[in-house]
Amino acid sequence: MKPASSIELAVVGAHLRGQPLNAQLTDRGAVFVRSTRTRATYRLYALATEPPKPGLVRRPEDDDAAGAIEVEIWSLGLAEFGSFVSEVPPPLTIGRVELEDGSDVAGFLCEEVATIGAPDITPFGGWLAYRSQGAG
Repeated sequence: MKPASSIELAVVGAHLRGQPLNAQLTDRGAVFVRSTRTRATYRLYALATEPPKPGLVRRPEDDDAAGAIEVEIWSLGLAEFGSFVSEVPPPLTIGRVELEDGSDVAGFLCEEVATIGAPDITPFGGWLAYRSQGAG
């Protein structure tokens, strides 16, 4: 089996196309692959960060308030992925994000403790929809 030369990464907020941190991807030569959604087992929170960012948290299957969240998939070279991940600030982290098609990719997640008191924006279905309502 040939080793991978790139890694797909799911982004959910400030790294989306047109958002303030997208250059952290494009400056590393990242290539936009597609837009998709997570499985309906996530919650999205508006974090008190600068610039504003959301926090994606995986929830149990029986969490009726969880939903599918819009994400973008980007492809980065291995070295570029490593340098990108080394700059991800807490409470964000990179883990595995399950997509609606049953696959999973590396992606942004959030430490659940950081969501205490943060607005749950899951009903918007994604960061851009939330921001388009003049929120965040």
